[in-house]
Amino acid sequence: MALDKDVLDQLLDTLGRFVREKLVPLEHKVAEDDAIPPEVIAAMREMGLFGLSIPEEYGGLGLSMSDEVQVAFQLGQTSPAFRSLIGTNNGIGSQGIVIDGTEEQKQTYLPRLAAGEIVGAFALTEPESGSDAGSLRTTARRDGDHFILNGTKRYITNAPQAGLFTVFARTDLESRDARGVSAFLVEAGTPGLSLGPIDKKMGQKGAHTCDVIFEDCRVPASAILGGKEGQGFKTAMKVLDRGRLHIGAVCVGLAERLIRDSLSYAMERKQFGQPLAEFQLIQAMLADSRAEAYAARCMVVETARRRDDGQNVNTDAACCKMFSTEMVGRVADRAVQIHGGAGYIADYGIERFYRDVRLFRIYEGTTQIQQLVIARNMIREAA
Repeated sequence: MALDKDVLDQLLDTLGRFVREKLVPLEHKVAEDDAIPPEVIAAMREMGLFGLSIPEEYGGLGLSMSDEVQVAFQLGQTSPAFRSLIGTNNGIGSQGIVIDGTEEQKQTYLPRLAAGEIVGAFALTEPESGSDAGSLRTTARRDGDHFILNGTKRYITNAPQAGLFTVFARTDLESRDARGVSAFLVEAGTPGLSLGPIDKKMGQKGAHTCDVIFEDCRVPASAILGGKEGQGFKTAMKVLDRGRLHIGAVCVGLAERLIRDSLSYAMERKQFGQPLAEFQLIQAMLADSRAEAYAARCMVVETARRRDDGQNVNTDAACCKMFSTEMVGRVADRAVQIHGGAGYIADYGIERFYRDVRLFRIYEGTTQIQQLVIARNMIREAA
């Protein structure tokens, strides 16, 4: 259900000021410290940002997809690390429970996720598998009314801070495809669950990933998401459209921030006696970036509206994710070019964004995976 327009406008106005006045000034500090200050996390909890997409009856804001992308446009105007902290709580970390969880699972976890009391993590990727479900090696062997989990998950966002892991493991040990995989809700601190060292990444400092290791980790059968074996990937597929649209919207926000910074610099910096913005080749880069960001914004807004109307947007959501993430990479590259030497120097922050946005083309399904989804859906529909 969409928020009342006045309520949404108030939320967006408050969030916009929070981003400009609190988050943007902290971008350098977060990158240098590789940490988000506790007072910022507390403020994000207070604003309800951990529960944007969680239904109101479980303590969230219950935003529609159209409302959520408007919020993501605002969150995208600053370092991606801030959004990353709340991202899993609003995405796969909660939506799987919202859609397919048992009522007991909803009552147990959704209010805590919505309040930011716990942070969710999505443990799918492994050293030998990512989008290839058939290669998933983590096992969940039944032992009476429990399961014993063994395996390693890799590059798991928010794992160092997580209080709840959605873990994908093979319950049908004879299977070689996604049909033998189940999703488990495993709390941090469960014996047999341990974490590797925090990964040192190219960018997005302040947003942490690490290995999650399961060694004879014993969980009750009631921990299976939805209470049914073999449904793990089906649940994941149901929430992918929302995640793809959310990431697309964040990339639009980031692109608009980069364009604004580039335009400001080009109007102030002078060469050959006139502002850079007066040179037609600089104008061409600004115009290309503006047009591409606008196209991505329109794609995301329209696809979100159609999803809220109950239409199947699987193909179009993949289009949004693919186009928006590739688009922000091109915009960031042009931003470096427009800034010249300054774009390569850390003081201006442009080089940081250039590194940060590179990740969007990889996680939550690479560009190449989106291409496969789009093309296969086209072929299936034509047939």
